[in-house]
Order: sequence, then structure tokens, then C-alpha cells
Amino acid sequence: MAALSEGAVAGEDDLLAAARRGDRKAFEKLVEQTYKDTYTLALRLCGNPEDAGEVVQEAYLRAWRGIERFRGDSRFSTWMYRITANCATNLLSRRNRDRREQLDEEAPLPDRTGRFDPERGIDGVALREDIVTALRALPYGLRAVVVLRDIYDLPHEAIAKELGISEAAAKVRLHRARNRLREMLFGGETVQEQGGSGDVRPQS
Repeated sequence: MAALSEGAVAGEDDLLAAARRGDRKAFEKLVEQTYKDTYTLALRLCGNPEDAGEVVQEAYLRAWRGIERFRGDSRFSTWMYRITANCATNLLSRRNRDRREQLDEEAPLPDRTGRFDPERGIDGVALREDIVTALRALPYGLRAVVVLRDIYDLPHEAIAKELGISEAAAKVRLHRARNRLREMLFGGETVQEQGGSGDVRPQS
């Protein structure tokens, strides 16, 4: 089968089909289309640009090596989210092999004396910055779950698989993460989890 011509404008399905046949240009186009979102996810999971860059590089390398096995059951971007989450988990596991990160529920919360004022409302940049700061303050095990669920809308089953934990553990971590975020952002009481309600999502 012929590769995509230089001037061809192709949709995602066409690009995927070509990439599965070994067309590097088609895969590079998929990378261009998804890089920004993939890097943003890696940065949110890792907390710093250096690690995020390493994770993204590894994620796309894995995607290229495994593109023949991708059958399009989900969007390519969703597949990349899952690969990126797995790569981020592996990177941080290697970094913490001798001092595995424990979910310390007693860890002190960042000082929130006045930086976030509820009267400022939920109208844009200020709240988004507060949420990003709060996410970075969470332990990785909590941060990864809440980012994948509340920002990228991955199901509990997919999150559990990519993080190497049970689905029940993913739900427990999500509940803890949401409560920690509420406490950091609003200083209020924690609440009981109620299905999918109460998601904490940065404003776009």
C-alpha cells in the first residue's frame, strides 16, 4: 500500500491506517496533532518540564512500536493518555525505587492563608492557577488518579489498569484526592463521594 502523499490532507482514521502500515510521516502527523495535550498531561502528572519531556518521548516511542496493535477502539489521543500515564508511573517508580512514595494522609497542606478568595468566584485564570498549584501539591498516587479521571475523563477501569492498581483502589484514591483538593482550595469540610459529582476540573 502506498504511503500518504506529501500534500495529502488526511483524517485521523486515514493517518492511523497509514501509520499501521509503517508510514512514519503519517505517525509524525498524529504526533503533531496530539503533542500539546499529551505533554500537558505528562506535566500535570510529573510536576516538572524535565520529567514531562522524558515521559512524552517514551510515550510516543511506545506508541510507534505498538501502533500495529492499536485497532481504533478509542481515539488516538485517548490511547496516548493511557500510554503517557503508564510511562509517568514507571518513571516515578524508578525514581523512588528505594523510597517508594506512600500516601501520607497526615502530610501538612500548603499554606492557603488568603491566596484563594471564594468571593473571586470561578471565573477564570485565578481559580485555574489555584487548581494547578493544588494538583502539584498532591502526592503522585492521588494526583495521577484525579488528573486522569476529572480532567481527562478516563474510566476507573482504565485508570486502574494503567496505574497498576485495583479499580476499588482507584476509586478510593480519587475520593481522597478530591477531598484534599477541596480542603486546599476552599478550606472546607471534606465530603462523602457521590458518584461522579463534585469533579474538580480546571477551567478551559
